[in-house]
Parts: sequence; C-alpha cells; structure tokens
Amino acid sequence: MALINKEMTIREALTLSPQAAHVLMGFGMHCLRCPHATAETLEEAGAVHGIDVEEMVRQLNAVPEENG
Repeated sequence: MALINKEMTIREALTLSPQAAHVLMGFGMHCLRCPHATAETLEEAGAVHGIDVEEMVRQLNAVPEENG
C-alpha cells in the first residue's frame, strides 16, 4: 500500500485507505465528503482543526489494510 502523506487531500487519503475515515473522525474531522476534502491537504485541514498532523499521518499509515 502506498503511504499517506500530509500533502495528500483527505479524499486521496480515503481512496488509498477507506478505513482511515475512523482515524480522521477520531481527530475531529467529521466532514470527510465536504468540498474541502477534495481541495484541502491533510496538513491544511490539520492546521484548521489544531491537529498534530505528523501524529495523524502516523496513525493513518498504521491502519491495517482491509482484506477481501
């Protein structure tokens, strides 16, 4: 699996790892399908929400891949 990085948009991260939605929501990012999700990078969204982006990206990359 390709690694998620802070320069990716929320949508790109979810495309790589749909189950990453749980991590994003755990950080208070509940509007995963809003227009900002297609344009805002994880870093930009993290700044708006006061999130430690490096920790969020670490957790996003730790989500196990879904089998089947």
